[in-house]
Amino acid sequence: MANSADISFVNLGITIDHLQNSITIFGFRIAFYGIIIGIGILAGLCIAISDAKRRGEDPEIYMDFALYAIIVSIIGARAYYVIFDWDNYKDDLIQILNLRGGGLAIYGGIIGAVITLLIYTKAKKLSFFSLADTGCLGLITGQIIGRWGNFFNCEAFGGYTESLFAMRIRRALVNESMISRELLDHLIVKDGIEYIQVHPTFMYESAWNLCVLVFLLWYRKRKRFDGEILFLYLLGYGLGRAWIEGLRTDQLIFFSTGIPVSQALSIILVGVSALVLFCKNRQIRKKSKGETDYDDVKRRVDT
Repeated sequence: MANSADISFVNLGITIDHLQNSITIFGFRIAFYGIIIGIGILAGLCIAISDAKRRGEDPEIYMDFALYAIIVSIIGARAYYVIFDWDNYKDDLIQILNLRGGGLAIYGGIIGAVITLLIYTKAKKLSFFSLADTGCLGLITGQIIGRWGNFFNCEAFGGYTESLFAMRIRRALVNESMISRELLDHLIVKDGIEYIQVHPTFMYESAWNLCVLVFLLWYRKRKRFDGEILFLYLLGYGLGRAWIEGLRTDQLIFFSTGIPVSQALSIILVGVSALVLFCKNRQIRKKSKGETDYDDVKRRVDT
């Protein structure tokens, strides 16, 4: 690792001497965090439109919905983050509007998107679950890309590790509130520069989501009922997030309970989704068996 490097994946031999987190255009600073979120949104919309065409649906429906969902989801993502990190905003309320500094929680965005879709499908007299099956493919695509915004913000990392993917970050680049006691106990000092060495949990989640997306793209032609892809997404994403959230040092806590809110929500979503999938598939099997039994009886009577 170079002595003055900002970030390095020490066991992979990857070093970034200077991490630039923004660009300036006509004197206006644009954070890479925002750029990456924007790319994620566009990529997600492309995936959703592609799936809509495959299903013989009108892509304009998804583009129309996206105009509302993107705005509401960003508001929801910010609101979720601020609510569960209120102590850092209550004395400087104007910072709530400072999206360029990071601070978007994906679960808030998902909740916002779901609420928007419920209202949209009711107003347009469309199937909520049918649109959700396609929409969640776009959503998880955006999550895969969007997580890399955390890399440029030097956030969403875990505790100390010496694993293969261990990431070493110059301490000066990190918000002090994200540095745990464990990281301070393992502080690394080279040539007078302090570093923390962490789990790159943003990368873990991006990789996990990619696996979930690949599975959903494979399974979508085999789905047995509207909403199945949605619940498989919630189950798959929730499983990964429940584990990954436990590694993070910047967990949003459910008020004074000490419970990581996103981890608890992930576990709930996994349980609910697994129950729905089990019950629906059991219902389909029973119906299929009943129809088979009826056909057998009818055949015997006819002969």
